[in-house]
Amino acid sequence: MARADGPITVNGRSYAWPARPLVVVCVDGCEPDYLTQAYAAGAMPYLAAASAAGAGLTGACVVPSFTNPNNLSIVTGVSPAVHGICGNYFWDKDAGAEVMMNDPKYLRCDTILAAFAQAGATVAVVTAKDKLRRLLGHGMRGICFSSEQADKATTAEHGIADVLGLVGLPLPSVYSADLSEFVFAAGVKLMESARPDILYLSTTDYVQHKHAPGTAQANDFYRMMDGYLAKLDALGATIAMTADHGMNAKTDAAGAPQVIYLQDVLDGWLGAGRARVILPITDPYVVHHGALGSFATVYLPDGVAARGAADSVAALPGMDLVLDRMEGCRRFELPPDRMGDLIAISARHTVIGTSAAKHDLSGLDAPLRSHGGLSEQTVPLVFNRRLGELPAGRRLRNFDIFDLALNRAQ
Repeated sequence: MARADGPITVNGRSYAWPARPLVVVCVDGCEPDYLTQAYAAGAMPYLAAASAAGAGLTGACVVPSFTNPNNLSIVTGVSPAVHGICGNYFWDKDAGAEVMMNDPKYLRCDTILAAFAQAGATVAVVTAKDKLRRLLGHGMRGICFSSEQADKATTAEHGIADVLGLVGLPLPSVYSADLSEFVFAAGVKLMESARPDILYLSTTDYVQHKHAPGTAQANDFYRMMDGYLAKLDALGATIAMTADHGMNAKTDAAGAPQVIYLQDVLDGWLGAGRARVILPITDPYVVHHGALGSFATVYLPDGVAARGAADSVAALPGMDLVLDRMEGCRRFELPPDRMGDLIAISARHTVIGTSAAKHDLSGLDAPLRSHGGLSEQTVPLVFNRRLGELPAGRRLRNFDIFDLALNRAQ
């Protein structure tokens, strides 16, 4: 298909056609200190030099600082108030059930990826977990597959077959650093073969949930990443890297998890089951975090005033901020119809659970690290090319990355 002339407009933002192949990388859980420590240890010689010659910035991710809301903000260029994906998991009032928010029917706008593909660009997406694949690939003509199910890729559904043969690596375990390495290895092979105009790579935060910045395991992971980024650069790509959220230890000084079991608290105050606590971090892959994050939304029973309840919940030790629905949705640019009566955010080293009996922490083989709150909002924005004048008067967001890479990279 012939390319469209001129810039592409998506969700009210205009994007220039890429002058050379563009690789946008979302490194799941990449607290900026991971890069700082890896640079200091000499683990990322390519990216340290490339960011110094290009741009090494920080910005803010979407709150809740979880995977699905932020990946979808990145590929749409707008907040969850517009695209509708406000968690990995939510209470679907229409269905009367708690459900995963990984079905494209929940997406309320087009993606930048789909718009460029429809205009004639060659677009490819590789994501670590299959939970994101259908959302990222919605409406997109091109290649879109996950590391997790790379062995199941077909030309009809994913735009490519025999991914394992192309990449030359075995199918990785979903609970491993190999899941992310497969994303990068596939990205390099796709750039060598299909040479897409736009390539979106999204990893998993398995390593970051287990290992703090500067540890040997973390530096080894970032060393691996650096090698693949250098290969993409050598293939002539513009590289733009950000994260969906940061990561923090959620423990006390002795390493024990610090958890507010909010459903238990509300059951004690209001009666069993009268309120409903939803944890948007919930997904099928909870072994490394026990479905515990720093953001929750609460549905209150009829007759209970939201502001009064917000004050009571905010007074709990370890809670950072509690807002009613409308105030919270205004502040964090969230869709009100997909949030409860309260939005609760815990402090830097604390997470929120439902009931203690419903969280299995037996799979944790390292002190709990997680995300979701304001303390995980700062993320890197790294480019291998210099940027022109930056937007004045506002903080950069991770979902500005396509604008920065396509409209401002030199």
